[in-house]
Amino acid sequence: MLNDSRVTANVPASDLARARSFYADVLGLTPVEENPGGLMFRTNSGTAFFLYQTEYAGQAGHTIAQWHVDNVADEVRALTAKGLEFEHYDMPGVSWDGHVASIEGMGNAAWFKDSEGNIMCIDDASAG
Repeated sequence: MLNDSRVTANVPASDLARARSFYADVLGLTPVEENPGGLMFRTNSGTAFFLYQTEYAGQAGHTIAQWHVDNVADEVRALTAKGLEFEHYDMPGVSWDGHVASIEGMGNAAWFKDSEGNIMCIDDASAG
């Protein structure tokens, strides 16, 4: 049944070459598979996402993927050093320390857009 299966996220890209470069150069990810439909990425934890080309990339007004990390502030510093810009959202009950949001009962998080305009989040692994 579905509960016993693996899930792969699909991430849209309007320019697959640009997106590949962003995910490699900024996020430090390498595709594990490439086919005519797109690129498959897999993290060391075994989770995966498929980057595919479409004209509809970057149109979702919400977070499409979350990266669960050990230390949000450390990841923000490392990604900022690579030139990544972070988003700030006005949300009730959220306090900000630089680019890191602290959410009562949920921990820390930070949001950024990939090269295609898709909203991504990094958050506390312990909260996810």
